[in-house]
Parts: sequence; C-alpha cells; structure tokens
Amino acid sequence: MTPTLRTARLLLEPYRPEDEDAFVALFQDRRVSRWMGDGRPAPEAEDRALFGRVFSKVYARRLFDVRAVREDGRYVGHAEIKPAEAVGGHEIVYALVPEAWGRGLGTEPAVAVVGHGFGALGLNEVHATVTAANGASLALLTRLGFAHSRDIEEDDGTVTRCLTLVRGDRQRRAGEGGRGRSTSRRINCP
Repeated sequence: MTPTLRTARLLLEPYRPEDEDAFVALFQDRRVSRWMGDGRPAPEAEDRALFGRVFSKVYARRLFDVRAVREDGRYVGHAEIKPAEAVGGHEIVYALVPEAWGRGLGTEPAVAVVGHGFGALGLNEVHATVTAANGASLALLTRLGFAHSRDIEEDDGTVTRCLTLVRGDRQRRAGEGGRGRSTSRRINCP
C-alpha cells in the first residue's frame, strides 16, 4: 500500500474514489496541462479513465506510489514516483492546482517524494523531466539539488530538460556552493 507522507503543510496520501473530480479538474486545467505531455489537456474521459487505473492497476498491482496532495484536508495536487524506462530509473511527477502556486508548496511534495525514493524505496538516484519553458519547476528542482543531464528536442520542437538527483548530491552541492539545473516530467535521462 502506498504510504502516507507528511510535510510541514501538506499531507500526501493515497487517492480516494471521491477525489476523481478534483483529479480530473487538475489535469483538465490548461494552466497545469500546458507543462505536461504535449501541453494540451487530454479528453476528460481519458483523465477519468486514468483515475480509474490508479485503483484498478497502480494500487491493485502495487506498481508505484501515487498520491493526492492535501492542504488542510483540501485537494491541492498530485505527486508520484514511478519507474520509467525513458529515464532509466525512477521519476518524480508532481502538479499543484494553480490556486496553490506561488506559496512555496511545490517544494514540499517534491522533497517528500524524493525522500521516500531514497529512504523507503532505497534508490540511489531520482530523475525528473520538465519542459524547458517551465522556469518555476526548473528553479524548484535546482534548489533541491537536481543536476541537468541533457536536453531532448521533442517532435513539436519544444525542449525537455532531464535532471537527476543522486543520493547525497544535494548536501555536496550545497557545500560547494553550486547548483544544478532541474525539471519534472517526461523523457530519457540515462
């Protein structure tokens, strides 16, 4: 079972069936979906089917950890860490509702999920992918110590940045005064 994680302000817990509408609204919001996949929301029916697969496949088969993010009991986002062939390891994915942006909340689920990866999952590195235009996610991941590993030019001409955080790198970089570049979503970061 996906364990619940707590941060200073947030609770990251397994989804509940009653979260479906909030999940779909998050991924249907163009301000959010512009940073994911091809930059357009999927049809609503596909997002509803995806939510159903969280229960019928992801949780049922214990494939990976995916969580609802809550602030004071209210749904504010999504966070996961999953094996991804494209990155050659485990990738973090996170998204917050736009009403939660600009308050430093994005750092909390990212740190919690990375910590879970290094701790409970025993990983030595965690990856993230982000479209190069998503400066907010790039800056957040950089602050966490993720280092830019490469760029991928997508079929539509956009660039996806691949970043990696190796266990212990954040502390080492902080001691050296250096910062890596960061991201969160999609492609191959070997």
